[in-house]
Amino acid sequence: MTLDKQTIQKLAAYLEEAEMHAHDVTKITDDYPQLDSEDAYAIQAAIRDIKAARGTRVAGLKAGLTSRAKMKQMGVDVPIFGLLFDYMSVPNGGEVKTSELIHPKVESEIAFVLKKPLKGPGCHVGTVLAATDFVLPAVEIIDSRYRNFRFDLNSVIADNTSSSRFVVGDVAQNVEGLDLRTLGIVMEKNGEIVAMAAGAAVLGHPAEALAQMANHYGARGEEVPAGAYIMSGGATAAVAVQAGDAIHVRFQHLGAIGFRFV
Repeated sequence: MTLDKQTIQKLAAYLEEAEMHAHDVTKITDDYPQLDSEDAYAIQAAIRDIKAARGTRVAGLKAGLTSRAKMKQMGVDVPIFGLLFDYMSVPNGGEVKTSELIHPKVESEIAFVLKKPLKGPGCHVGTVLAATDFVLPAVEIIDSRYRNFRFDLNSVIADNTSSSRFVVGDVAQNVEGLDLRTLGIVMEKNGEIVAMAAGAAVLGHPAEALAQMANHYGARGEEVPAGAYIMSGGATAAVAVQAGDAIHVRFQHLGAIGFRFV
């Protein structure tokens, strides 16, 4: 860790204000090139505390950089992890206000709800599946606060991994008998197919993202609690959207999600 508490608080307020007022900023490592991953997660935690002081509650957890291509691009071998807050939830069939966002993109994900806590180290896919109550279809709207969506690894961790909005589908399925690796996903924008993927696009198996999350928290003496809602990371590419766009995503065995940007 390279930053003092005062600087961490200042950078958290800087990023949180940019999110809440929907304006872009330069990436924080331009001014603090020494900032490391421990600093970045400390800034993310400070953002959580700012929101908690307003009465905002954590609604779930998320993994990011879960595709092999993105990990290679960013020079990492493990995903990054962030928080979902209650105000970020958009109902299936609902509307997303673009005036509250900067440059949104959408990606399709498989979400998990746990019946048992996950504790690292040593967590693996089998551990995750045994602890899973059910899975759900989900779409995340990411919206980096950094200008032109350009950032480095530690800057995006500090910016709560670009968390912005999320939509959860209506179909919950037990994981028994469900092959999440081959589960197909098709995203349409305005009636045109713009992305297709299978669950294996996420680290070979979407449960692997949760296993690595549990090991990440375990290294900090924490666990992923029972009852947690967790988004496993984008299976499809992130697709840019604007006001007027309609998104419809079909998930094999898990139904569909639809919503509109206004």
